[in-house]
Amino acid sequence: MPDKRGKTPAVMIQGTGSNVGKSLIVAGLCRLFANRGLNVRPFKPQNMSNNAAVTSDGGEIGRAQALQAMGCRVPLTVHMNPVLLKPETDTGAQIIVQGKRFGTMRAREYGKHKAELLPRVIESFSKIESEADLVFVEGAGSPAEINLRAGDIANMGFAEAAGLPVILCADIDRGGVIASVVGTHSVLEPCEQKRVRAFFINRFRGDPSLFDDGMREIVQRTGWQGLGVVPWFADASKLPAEDALDLSSGGQGGSVKVVVPVMSRIANFDDLDPLRMEPGVTLELVNPGTPLPGDADLVLLPGSKSTIGDLTFFREQGWEVDLQAHVRRGGHVLGICGGYQMLGKTISDPDGIEGTAGTVKGLGFLDVDTVLTPDKSLVESTGTQVASGARVAGYEIHIGRTSGPDCGRPYLSIQASGGALKHDGAQSGDGRIAGTYLHGLFTDDDFRKAYLTGFGAVSDLAYAQRIDAVLDDLAVHLEDTLDIDAILEIAAAR
Repeated sequence: MPDKRGKTPAVMIQGTGSNVGKSLIVAGLCRLFANRGLNVRPFKPQNMSNNAAVTSDGGEIGRAQALQAMGCRVPLTVHMNPVLLKPETDTGAQIIVQGKRFGTMRAREYGKHKAELLPRVIESFSKIESEADLVFVEGAGSPAEINLRAGDIANMGFAEAAGLPVILCADIDRGGVIASVVGTHSVLEPCEQKRVRAFFINRFRGDPSLFDDGMREIVQRTGWQGLGVVPWFADASKLPAEDALDLSSGGQGGSVKVVVPVMSRIANFDDLDPLRMEPGVTLELVNPGTPLPGDADLVLLPGSKSTIGDLTFFREQGWEVDLQAHVRRGGHVLGICGGYQMLGKTISDPDGIEGTAGTVKGLGFLDVDTVLTPDKSLVESTGTQVASGARVAGYEIHIGRTSGPDCGRPYLSIQASGGALKHDGAQSGDGRIAGTYLHGLFTDDDFRKAYLTGFGAVSDLAYAQRIDAVLDDLAVHLEDTLDIDAILEIAAAR
């Protein structure tokens, strides 16, 4: 709620670099203050991720903001992350503005458009703060990237436009933490140095008091307030990852082996998180250049931001031959979204949405064909698995329509929010190969338990409850290690 000056308390958490733990810290702070009874909201002006979430108002935002909203216990809205960059190639990305596709641009072209997006970003922030008692804003990358300062909407450019104080997060686990904080201070403009009110150290292993001298050095050299040292939070690995670089295998003792080829534009890979936490599942992520193992029970083809490009990448790794051998041995295959499209006979791109217009041959395991179309499906859905009758809930986030004889054996029967019941996906005649457009199906305990039962595994994991408990533990972890009262004072003094 706004203070006497009419401003909602808010603070921006920026980092000394990418992947220093900003997203997790904001999620924990959101839960901490929500548990104190405050109406808290997350916000990130610009994010870059192919791991997106569908919002209640019919758009998409970065998955990290979805986790932060869960920390706040509030529904998702496109205004929590008004600009989302979804990389399609090494040099280009799809630009999502306030939940909808704005265009596809190369990095240099996007740089010319950033400034014109600032009013949209400010508009979204105004909506968010009008609903809140407290807002935590997450930066992107680092304000030390002064070569990107012109037209910046991700860090100091936004902080100055919105009049926000800044707290700097630094990661000691990667080394050189004193230099990273002091170096950030040295390259900032004087007005930006003043905007940074404090800093904290993240991911410390061992006795935090051993860094007392380091904290004093940083305070002396920057004039910024030290808020504390956050010890390593081991359960962070149980929370959904946003960056594909954070993907990891899990559950090496499980009786059911699920193998996932990690493709170059893998998207919405949070589909894998519940499987990673299942005691009865061994989840093995196979990196490029490594064959698919021959002892897999299930090969899961995940979503992709560039289906045709990743299909080419899949073949370049020799995985098509490995998958054919897996099927001959009687193994199961499940394709989700882009992975489903790859399993068909053809993928057509008549408008050149993903590059050169044309049609490519699919993997041919399902008798279906896909046509990529400009319109994008962004819906939350519930329904049942046709074979088991198990309840399922998830979301669609894709371009393209798939049809063909195997669609006559649908995988799911689903109903989008406010829509009619429809069939989704396809299966082979023996049911061993299947595809679906529904993301998030494994987060539904009912579906996941039924699915794993088919492989002889027993599941008693309550996934959503587990994530909620980890967020509560993270909140306690931060309350025990950071100067929480100082954070609130900084937010209130904007």
